[in-house]
This record gives sequence, C-alpha cells and structure tokens, in this order.
Amino acid sequence: MNPPPYAEKKKKEYTLKLRALLGELPPCCKMFFRGIEDTTTVLTRYGYAVDLKTFFHFLVENIPAFKGHAAIETIELAELNNVSTTDIEIFLEHITLYINADERTIGNQERAKARKLSTLRSFYKYFYKKELLLNTPPSLVDAPKLHEKPIVRLEPNEVADLLDTAEQGEGLSEKQMKYHKYTRARDIAILTLFLGTGIRISELVGINLDDLNFMSNEFRVTRKGGSQDTLVFGDEVRQALLQYMLERESVLAAPGHENALFLSMQKRRITNRAVENLVKKYAQLAAPLKTISPHKLRSTYGTMLYRETGDIYLVADILGHKDVNTTRKHYAAISEDRRRYAANKIKLRDGEPRPNE
Repeated sequence: MNPPPYAEKKKKEYTLKLRALLGELPPCCKMFFRGIEDTTTVLTRYGYAVDLKTFFHFLVENIPAFKGHAAIETIELAELNNVSTTDIEIFLEHITLYINADERTIGNQERAKARKLSTLRSFYKYFYKKELLLNTPPSLVDAPKLHEKPIVRLEPNEVADLLDTAEQGEGLSEKQMKYHKYTRARDIAILTLFLGTGIRISELVGINLDDLNFMSNEFRVTRKGGSQDTLVFGDEVRQALLQYMLERESVLAAPGHENALFLSMQKRRITNRAVENLVKKYAQLAAPLKTISPHKLRSTYGTMLYRETGDIYLVADILGHKDVNTTRKHYAAISEDRRRYAANKIKLRDGEPRPNE
C-alpha cells in the first residue's frame, strides 16, 4: 500500500502543528481559524497563528492595558478593543529586532512586517464583520513600503556552467567529491528540472515516482495552495530524469519514502534545505558573484522563456502565477532590453545628407 501523497502528509503535519499552537493562543483564535478554514490553506493558517502569537506576547509585555495577564491564553476578545493604531505602529517598530520567549534574537524586514500587519488586518476584520469587535485599528495603519529587490538570474553561459559543474564536479572539495559520485545524476536532474520547467522548490520536493509520465513527457505537481497541475518537460529534462531513474529504481528507500522521486543520502525524501544547499554548492562555483537559490533558477527559466516567446501570459501560466502582474514585475530587466530594441527601430531620417533649402 502506497503512503499518502507528499502534499497530504504536509497538510496533516501542519494541521497538527496548528492545533498544538492554538493551545497557546487566546480562545477567540479557535473561532477565527474555524471561520477562515474554507478560504485558506493550512499553511496560511499556521503562518497566521505564528504571527498572532508574536502579537499577543507583545501586548502582554509592552502595552499597559494587557500587563495584568500572566499568559496570552487569558486574553479575552473584548479586550482587543483597547488596542489603538499607535499600539499597532509600536508593534511593527518592535518586531524590527526583538528577543523572543526562547531568548532568540529575531529580526523582521519590510516584507515580514507587511505580512504580520496583513495577519492582524484579517483577524480584526473577521471579528468586526461579526460585530464582536468595535473597530479595526490594523486597517488604519499604513503598510510598510516594499522596496523591489534587485532581480538576480543566471545568464545562458552561467546556466551551462552550472550544469557542467554538477556533471563534472570541478571545483568541489575533496570531501564533496566523495559524495558527488553518489549524487551526481540526482543533482543534475534537480538542476535541469528547475531550469527546464521553472517549478518551485516545494513542487520539486513533492514529486512522486508515479507523477512522472515519460510517454507524454509530463509530470504532476502540487501547486502552492494545494491544487494539482500537469507540466510538460523537454528533451534535456527527459534525458536528465531518465539518467537519474536508472539509479533511483535500484535504491531501497526508507519506509514511508518509497514513492518519493528525489531521495537524500539517508534514502528519505529530500528536504527543501538539502535542495537549497545543493543549488548553493554548485552555483558558488559556476557564478561566484551571484547569490543563487532555487527561486533564482525559477526566475532564470521565466526569463529565458519570455525572451524566446515574448508571451507574458504563457510565462504566467507555466510558472503557476494567478495574477499576470506577479509575473510582469519580475521582468523589468527584460523590459529595458525591449525598450533599447524599440529605441533603434524608428528612423527619423533615412541617413542621407539633405541639401539646404
């Protein structure tokens, strides 16, 4: 009997983690999460729970109206009417750098702050609509200004260098080379799959053996949000996968991991962290001046596809973006290339000297 699909296992894992975390939060949070269950994923709800825990601890430790609470579990919903917009602003300033309950120093930049503010807005809005709270102060606070990060991607020659490095192992340390002969085919398949399809790291890690169809050059992925999608791969990806499958089929996977496509050295489904380290290891050798992650390989694929087709809607569809504007904003550098191309297409004169009139 096959183990449950990877996505279903992750869903169960985070459902249990969310339930455990709810035991540390005020009782009103259970009502909130029941109310949004049908419109959010369990990963989203778990993220909300983590953010709310941080917020409630801040209230108890820093806001006078809440300092009578020995623990955040005793906070009543009606007390949240005492939170002001100033309190929310202080909270956002506080989480820039603070020490949590585990004595760890935590820092939050603008995107993390914006996400936490979004969590508070959703929480207050839910109870305001039910007329259980009188106001929604988080909605009156401006979100942090998000500065666009510089777009980092590999150029075509760097893509070739990356795959060559994974294939030959040139530049790896003596210790790394000892493992390279065991992971070479797997690593090439992983890098080729990123660069040839643009999938997310979570989608790659979640691929099962029975998700592959070499008859039609297709494979099934679980998208962000839990939906299933079928993607097509080209000849280079097919070749890399088939080469890896020659080794994978002879591996006896650990119990519960028999159906996983990509395995670790411990014969278990490879983790996100292991894939990130794998990409970093080869990218540091192939493109030492760039910080390359699996997401940057996804951006590289999107860039190459857009340059070849000029079809932003096709790129959005294959990358699994629900909003084409999400796709468009990642290709500012390409827009500049096209503008330079356009600048030289219009000739105001034919280049021939003209006599004076």
